[in-house]
Amino acid sequence: MTLSFSPCPNDTFIFDALVNHKIDTDGFEFDVFLEDVQTLNEWAKEERMDFSKISYGVLPLVLGKYIVLNSGGALGKGVGPLLITNGNTIKEDQPFDVNTMKIAIPGKNTTAHMLFSLAFPGAVNKDFMVFHEIEDAVLHQRVDAGVIIHENRFTYQEKGLTKIIDLGSYWEETIQVPIPLGGIIGKRSIDPDTLKKVDRLIRKSIDYAFLNYPMLADYVCMHSQEMSETVMRQHIDLYVNNYSLDLGEEGKTAVRKLLEVYQQLNHSAIGITENIFLD
Repeated sequence: MTLSFSPCPNDTFIFDALVNHKIDTDGFEFDVFLEDVQTLNEWAKEERMDFSKISYGVLPLVLGKYIVLNSGGALGKGVGPLLITNGNTIKEDQPFDVNTMKIAIPGKNTTAHMLFSLAFPGAVNKDFMVFHEIEDAVLHQRVDAGVIIHENRFTYQEKGLTKIIDLGSYWEETIQVPIPLGGIIGKRSIDPDTLKKVDRLIRKSIDYAFLNYPMLADYVCMHSQEMSETVMRQHIDLYVNNYSLDLGEEGKTAVRKLLEVYQQLNHSAIGITENIFLD
């Protein structure tokens, strides 16, 4: 079967033991593809992968073909995207108005875009780009501000950039649930027993990773060569938690809330509102 996820430390940390056979995979073999989250979202819309990490922002568009697994996702508190700017962009004699600014967004169908739209529904001048290009675009003032995710949360201040708002905190204060960033989906056409077995294998892979942490596996380091080990661990500590092991009822409630917000922002109904999650 095919499996895709991002090369970010949280994903490689989660899947290392599974894809590199450090655990008993019960006979399962995967063709593995690593891509940025927006590519993964597009692939999900095209139904290219059997199992995939996605941003929850694209979930409403793929629910007809995919179901959400319990393990392997990124959800929590204090883990949301940040809206940042270059201090030189803001003019002292001009009012500060995000709605008039050109904003870099890490992909149209990302949770980051949804959270930004919730906080700034009037902002329409958006430039969608790969997440790791956004810091540089803000730094060199190709855009007025940008929504940053992943490891950029830990590096933007070193480059002299300034936080406008923590979009994750805004979500938590407004919606009163944890932030659903990304989840693992499996094709509905796959028989339920196989879906459940893969779900259990992902959890087993995470258990193995935590058992050996804070040691960083070669697989994690290989795909994050531009990061220091400190940043890799910050990344893992922030995005891999108990919700990654099992969404649980609180996690599922958060995802349902996100689907409701999607409907409100897009003035459209979602085809499937039941049977969203794997039993």
